[in-house]
Amino acid sequence: MNNTLMKAAVYSRYGSPEVLTITQVAKPEPRENEVLIRIHATTVTSGDVRLRKADPFLIRFFSGLFTPKAPILGHELAGVIETVGDKVTRFKVGDRVFGSTGMRSGTHAEYICMPEDGAIAHTPDNLAHGEASTLAVGALTAQHFIQAAQLKQGEHILIHGASGSIGTAAVQLAKAMGARVTAVCSTANVELVQGLGADQVIDYKKNDFTKSTQRYDVIFSTVGRTSYSATKHLLTVKGRFVTSAAAGSDYWHMLTNKFFGSRQVIGGVSSGGASGIARIRELAGAGKLKAVIDRHFPLKSIVEAHRYVDQGHKRGNVVIDVAA
Repeated sequence: MNNTLMKAAVYSRYGSPEVLTITQVAKPEPRENEVLIRIHATTVTSGDVRLRKADPFLIRFFSGLFTPKAPILGHELAGVIETVGDKVTRFKVGDRVFGSTGMRSGTHAEYICMPEDGAIAHTPDNLAHGEASTLAVGALTAQHFIQAAQLKQGEHILIHGASGSIGTAAVQLAKAMGARVTAVCSTANVELVQGLGADQVIDYKKNDFTKSTQRYDVIFSTVGRTSYSATKHLLTVKGRFVTSAAAGSDYWHMLTNKFFGSRQVIGGVSSGGASGIARIRELAGAGKLKAVIDRHFPLKSIVEAHRYVDQGHKRGNVVIDVAA
């Protein structure tokens, strides 16, 4: 076996899942402040799909106008540290870890190097690699926007898209904070979301949640299929609308409401880093944040995994078992 190479799913052009191929690429080497992680599990997220398709087109302005700058997708992982740089003190060889690459990608591969002060943490003993791999991107994103909304104990939050990666984490995080949670999802996912602790579930296939007489302190749009304009009448006077997938009109309201409205509209890109992942680890270790896994695929079936996520109906997370 050639120890300087590794398997990875790569793409050299934007398009359908078929642009992805499994090939051999150079195995990375850690710098003095980095750890080399052998990846056991990663995920395919809606973000990976958007990057692969360059949809919306604006993605090309940071990912590559004509061809992808980063040929390996994937933003979250769980695995085992194989090598540590000379100045690394937080981790040692053999540690089980999980985390997120943040704005970088590269986890659809057998190995990756990450800085020790990045968004990685020791994997709780009660979690398998596949479970841990799902608790970075979705949970960090949900945590970022819930904190940005300044959700308080006893407040009422509506989570739209509650059965996806971000939504399932948001339900659990909001409940852990002592909030009252109303979740919006399809018929097939009502039982799942109830099991995560939602106080009320609205089946959007049977009821139009925008016609509710209930008022909410926070509305969290996780899938980009609603907007502030469509839901502002559901907010309390000082309510907050937060979105991890903003509609075009939301950007206008983010600006104008800041100066002329009592209700905040909050979007942007989530952040978390080491402190964020530490909080996720704490909650997961205490059993307050559980992995929601739709299905597993081996790395060799990355195309099929992307086809599945392309459909837009995954329940929680889709795991790629890299070291299977």
